[in-house]
Amino acid sequence: MSDTESAAEAVPAAAPAAAAERKPRRLRGHKKGAVTCCVASSARPGVVASAGEDGCLCWFDLRTKDVLLTIEAANKPISSVCFKPGNEDFVYASAGNEILSFDVRMGPQSKPLETYNYNRDEINQIAVTSKGYLAAADDSGDVKIVSTIQKCLYKRLREAHTSICSTVQFIPWRPWTAITGGLDSKLAAWDFSKGRTLFSIDYGSPELQNGSSSGSAGQCFNPAFVHSLAVSEEGILGGLYKVCAVARGDGAVDVVDLEYELAPAKSKGPPRTATSTMSSKRTEPGDESSNQGQVKRIHLDFTLGGHTAAVSCVAFSAFGEKGKFLVSGGNDASVKIWDWSRGFSSERNSDAQLVLDIDVKKKVNWLCTTPTDSDNLIVCNTSKVVKVYNFR
Repeated sequence: MSDTESAAEAVPAAAPAAAAERKPRRLRGHKKGAVTCCVASSARPGVVASAGEDGCLCWFDLRTKDVLLTIEAANKPISSVCFKPGNEDFVYASAGNEILSFDVRMGPQSKPLETYNYNRDEINQIAVTSKGYLAAADDSGDVKIVSTIQKCLYKRLREAHTSICSTVQFIPWRPWTAITGGLDSKLAAWDFSKGRTLFSIDYGSPELQNGSSSGSAGQCFNPAFVHSLAVSEEGILGGLYKVCAVARGDGAVDVVDLEYELAPAKSKGPPRTATSTMSSKRTEPGDESSNQGQVKRIHLDFTLGGHTAAVSCVAFSAFGEKGKFLVSGGNDASVKIWDWSRGFSSERNSDAQLVLDIDVKKKVNWLCTTPTDSDNLIVCNTSKVVKVYNFR
């Protein structure tokens, strides 16, 4: 392989083709430090916002060369950023234990329109719904739900996580449901209108550790911390899948059938804690986590060509057939693209497949995809430059 950042493997015919040995585009706008996160616009294909340790928010239009807009949003690193659904002129950003909102139409001199200070500790990730509920996961293990309509704290989600809550997402097809992950190796789903858990999965439990290959030779020996979550959009791949991808500290990526896990919550009784055994590829039909021959969880690890260090971020593809591919980035300086839905087939010889492996040279902090035919994978690493990869 050359010294340039390029695709590391050939791509099967079913996958989007990448031009081998091609350098990524570099988007410059941040002044110093690492770019911590990015988000792609769904309403304006090709528009991307990024945030960094320099406290700046940058807007890029991938059809142009230069940064469109830079806002000096905070005097401390920005940990997370997201667009307001339905009106992407507004953006939310978290810095320290604060959440700030901005109207990008006000330009570089934009000042925060709103500031929320309900979190006690440093915020790791924020998410917002179209109904105006804003979630913030922090180092205390709590998640604060804020009503941006009524400008007040709506709910505090606590006691599911015993360590840092690193990630939070809303489930779009269940308007009162959120899902969180933490450095206690737990995944938890919530009815945030009532402040109670619906189910939890403990990836640090002996049952899951013994059933996975995370302790096998060749896999990293880090705990199975949950670093990032990605929830699929409603209706992807013909509406067959409603899933959540989990980026784990032991180098694995799990994909969980949310509808199956949430089903027991419809009946009365204590929250369901999954303890099913995982294989290195998927949970096989006939065990505790399958129903009528259908696979309910898949496990993507190094035995399939996956990461050899902690996975920092996951995202479902917005390009091509929406949601067909799962993209993961890790501390091993690689980005993997998976044809994940094959793993949910009940056929014995059908497994999830790694279709592309990209060496990005530096540890991945965050990534996102855009719904464009090219320039559709955005990667933030430990540098101040945003990298754009091209899949056609």
